Amino acid sequence: MERFLLAALGVVIAYTIIAYLALPALWRHYEHQRGLADLPMVTRTAQGIPGDPINVGLIGDKRDVLCAMLAAGWYPADPVTLRSSIEIAGSVLLDRPYRDAPVSPLFYLGRREDLAFEKPDGNSADRRHHVRFWKVLDQGQEGRPVWLGDATFDRGVGVSHYTGAITHHIAADVDADRNLLAADLEAARMVDAKYQVSGIGLTLTGRNGGGDPYYTDGEVWILRLVVACQKRTGPADIIPSPPATEIKDQIWQVIAKALAK
Repeated sequence: MERFLLAALGVVIAYTIIAYLALPALWRHYEHQRGLADLPMVTRTAQGIPGDPINVGLIGDKRDVLCAMLAAGWYPADPVTLRSSIEIAGSVLLDRPYRDAPVSPLFYLGRREDLAFEKPDGNSADRRHHVRFWKVLDQGQEGRPVWLGDATFDRGVGVSHYTGAITHHIAADVDADRNLLAADLEAARMVDAKYQVSGIGLTLTGRNGGGDPYYTDGEVWILRLVVACQKRTGPADIIPSPPATEIKDQIWQVIAKALAK
């Protein structure tokens, strides 16, 4: 019995080391943007509740970001004011367009977003793709500013599961909107190169600030924008991730397809 208990304890300890220390450490990688290694990878609400995960990044100054997002068909969101709040309510209730509708503020590194963009899906602001960006480094490894963002899809309006406040509910597959944003920027020829860094980590049972479930491969796709809106003539370069991350991503694709059914 003593040997059995010792063996069982050894299995538990080995599992804990592998599952919670070794594998997460194996998948963490910041070799292409080392300045992000110590940053948190989740936003927070004004109440301090964990919000949407960080899943996308841009390299370029503010003018590069604005030009690229507009070229990709994403519109700057209006600030939250009484007027814009009335307009978005009218858009949702009357099913009328409002492509510049405000987005609810989220906080990262102690401040609300620096920029926010959206892409309508249908007539009203009830359903839309949107992303917030925070400038996190004045100079990254490319010698240009680095922005991190949280791209998600608003699937409808409801009430927060945590606070009861009126809010948009997001779709669970947050990777889908990250990939859509990247595809739109690449199609507009606004991306020179792209690569991954570790984000929140592989997550199956995440919850955002409104209590909505989400799942993600846990990676942040960093898109190096063209300079001064000079469109790239060919496809963006893809800078590879470490082999362990690429294997993890291949396995995740199978899991994500099953979750989407």
